[in-house]
Amino acid sequence: MPSYEELSELLDPVTTVLLTVECQQGVVGPDSALPELAEEARASGALAQVARLVAGAHESGVQVIHAIAERRPDGRGANHNARLFRAAERLPVRQLTGTAAVRVAPPIEVADEDLVVRRLHGLSPLAGTDVDALLRNLGCRTLIVTGVSANVAVPNAVFDAVNRGYTVVVPRDAIAGVPSDYTPAMIRNTLALVATVTTTDEVLACLKRPRRIT
Repeated sequence: MPSYEELSELLDPVTTVLLTVECQQGVVGPDSALPELAEEARASGALAQVARLVAGAHESGVQVIHAIAERRPDGRGANHNARLFRAAERLPVRQLTGTAAVRVAPPIEVADEDLVVRRLHGLSPLAGTDVDALLRNLGCRTLIVTGVSANVAVPNAVFDAVNRGYTVVVPRDAIAGVPSDYTPAMIRNTLALVATVTTTDEVLACLKRPRRIT
């Protein structure tokens, strides 16, 4: 765990962006295509912590990007080269463009200044999407990664961000995966090797800290 001073240095609001990963109604909402994951995201408190981080980012002037996974009704352009993609095609709830399933899920509030990036393919919120270009145009140096799932999309986002030169911060209580004991193991044995692991409270404390005038 980083010290308060170390984390505060990383989380300069001017160069920090908060990324929410697949926090959409069809994934973490009451009518999720993945009810076990949705239940874990809510029962663990991860979704509520993401909402707190988004609200804190809005208050402190930190840019928020919401990464949404969706598909066209005809499936054009979507991947079919893994079991996960083929299984998604058979789910009763599909993440179809323009439907409620691909709206950001409550209690997360989307502000006018937030950016919403939608992808039709792949596993990563960064690779092959607009997210990397947006981060560079925003002057981002530190990316806070939150959301679901700790099994696939979250580690993809962390690795891709690190490979592109960003410093990544992961609030461990603001991500979720299944089963419930998988997330802490993955954080401890994988994400902690490449990202700064912390908590929602510590991130919010740093964002609220008055900045020194030099």
